[in-house]
Amino acid sequence: MQDQASPTPDRRTRKRLATRQAISDSATRLFMEHGFDQVTVDQIAEAADVGRMTVFNHFPRKEDMFFDREDEVRGLVSAAIHGRDDGTSPVAALRLLADRCIEDRNPLLPLFGPSLRFVATALASEALKARARQMCSAFTRVLATMLAESVDRPAEDPDAHLLAGLLVATWSVAFFEGYNVADRHGDTAAAGRIFLRLIDRGFQAAAVAAAGTPYVEAGPQRGF
Repeated sequence: MQDQASPTPDRRTRKRLATRQAISDSATRLFMEHGFDQVTVDQIAEAADVGRMTVFNHFPRKEDMFFDREDEVRGLVSAAIHGRDDGTSPVAALRLLADRCIEDRNPLLPLFGPSLRFVATALASEALKARARQMCSAFTRVLATMLAESVDRPAEDPDAHLLAGLLVATWSVAFFEGYNVADRHGDTAAAGRIFLRLIDRGFQAAAVAAAGTPYVEAGPQRGF
């Protein structure tokens, strides 16, 4: 299928997106400087030179200004699953995504440089940790649907939900173990190696759990 170029946003849309980005940038700077819990919405509005209600029009909750790239993460995962090559299973496609994230130092995987401060800020706030748990639970359901759709199974397929839970848990453990190494020792290369080693182990376990399903098999060969 030939890719179609996305339509150019109109002036009103560009202005709205620019305002949202300005709010997000101001909020991120304040959160990094002072900590999430110490920053108020009024301070963010002032820094972005907008009204308080404008902030809430773009971000219903303060936590949403911190975790403002959730849609990008979902898009990245969706592209890996639905855009995978013929003969590659969904699980194999996600394993390859982990490799690419490390190789490219993808900012959506905050294990490198300034992004480590982002994680430290989140871990210092109970509100952000609670929101992260909610996002993780919601993403597990979204991933299950993506997996099921990619192999023409119903969204409620129990195999898809089991697999999604295992994969999300694996990614979470691998990330935090990698983060601990990067944070304590400043060794991002070692952090990446630990991340991928745990991804390998977790994905292998998930492949065993989903053996005999199209989630780990592509055509006549195992996809993982």
